[in-house]
Amino acid sequence: MDTNLDDIKHIRSMMERSSKFLSISGMSGVLAGTFAIIGAVLAHLVLDGKLTFTNDLLYDLILIAGVVLVCAITAGLAFSVRKARKSNSKLWMPVTLQIAKDFCVPLGVGGILCIILIFKHAAFMVAPCMLIFYGLGLIAAGARTFRDVKILGACEILLGLAAAIVVGYDLIFWGIGFGVLHIVYGILIHCKYDMKSEKNG
Repeated sequence: MDTNLDDIKHIRSMMERSSKFLSISGMSGVLAGTFAIIGAVLAHLVLDGKLTFTNDLLYDLILIAGVVLVCAITAGLAFSVRKARKSNSKLWMPVTLQIAKDFCVPLGVGGILCIILIFKHAAFMVAPCMLIFYGLGLIAAGARTFRDVKILGACEILLGLAAAIVVGYDLIFWGIGFGVLHIVYGILIHCKYDMKSEKNG
């Protein structure tokens, strides 16, 4: 009887791994949030005229956002590869590609809209749009991974809507959404899944 139950659990685990991406690491969320907070602080200094990298405000902000994005993606991939190896599972599967597609469509549309807003001199709506479209991307991708990703996405959307209503605090909302929420989410994922998988391993 115990053998049959073990076999069922093993089959269920294999099916779940093939249909869902479970190599998301909580620590990558913590690092992504930390990078975002550092980026927000640097952006604040740039906006106050206390710091510059290119002597152009727009280029400085684009540079900071780009570096934060690259650092977050690099950390995410590194920790995901590490987690996949520990659990003897593959990182690149059909479901991984589908998640990338689900996530990138809202993100791409949001990015184009943000560029349009900048050229239309409506930069105050860029941060809300970034949060909202990022949240939509998380919800779209969340169907193929941990349910917690959808919850994070919903929180990002609500924060983005709040940022659209309360104008003038864009950087604070951006820092909370991409910084604080990611750190909290990362800690929860680490405690809920990563520590459990390490014990089982």
